[in-house]
Amino acid sequence: MSGALDSDTDREPDYRFTLANERTFLAWIRTALGLLAGGVAVSQFYSAGMDPVAHKAIGALCAVMACLIAVGAFRQWRRVQAAMRRDAPLPRPPLVTATLTGVCLAAVLSVALLAT
Repeated sequence: MSGALDSDTDREPDYRFTLANERTFLAWIRTALGLLAGGVAVSQFYSAGMDPVAHKAIGALCAVMACLIAVGAFRQWRRVQAAMRRDAPLPRPPLVTATLTGVCLAAVLSVALLAT
């Protein structure tokens, strides 16, 4: 996908849609920051007698998910903006599935850690 816009086929979308797209992007960034903060917290704060490796693994998973969500949010923002400029259907967000998978995996690891 080219970074430049073709002025013959593209048009400036209604600013309300552009701002809504930006708010969605920022919501994904907040989600990424929350995961990053949670990952740091879980990897640093653990009780004596618990396995620190498991905490580090959950923290690393959260940090990796945060990075993937941040990059994916930017890519999705660009894809949606381009689709609106072309009057094309909006692309499906792959972030939903990726986020759900990562959060569920972190939750399962957390439950397994608490059960031991």
